[in-house]
Amino acid sequence: MIRILLAEDEEAMRTYLARALENAGYSVVAVDRGTEALPHLEREHFDLLLSDIVMPEMDGIELAQRCSEISPRTKVMFITGFAAVTLKASREAPQARVLSKPFHLRDLVLEVQRVFGQSAQANV
Repeated sequence: MIRILLAEDEEAMRTYLARALENAGYSVVAVDRGTEALPHLEREHFDLLLSDIVMPEMDGIELAQRCSEISPRTKVMFITGFAAVTLKASREAPQARVLSKPFHLRDLVLEVQRVFGQSAQANV
């Protein structure tokens, strides 16, 4: 089963995204900040880091950079509501995908499936 580490500081959004991904068949560990994600990356293997970009303490870009050092095989996808931040993410982590808010949960699941080359089977 594909394991996803979700870092999102907004509680309602974190719960919403985690539930959608779990319903699509993924194993999800959800945390509320980048600094909380790091110990998980050090202890466990994740196939995907799904991170908001704008978070307190450590932004998603820094988290992705640390992730590439700790767990280089972990793929990265960003979610953000800020267009300018999307440009920065594309420049600083060019291999990462960026999904701009607002988006439909089906779009999120389809994008995750694309990352792993899975066929479209979203039931969201």
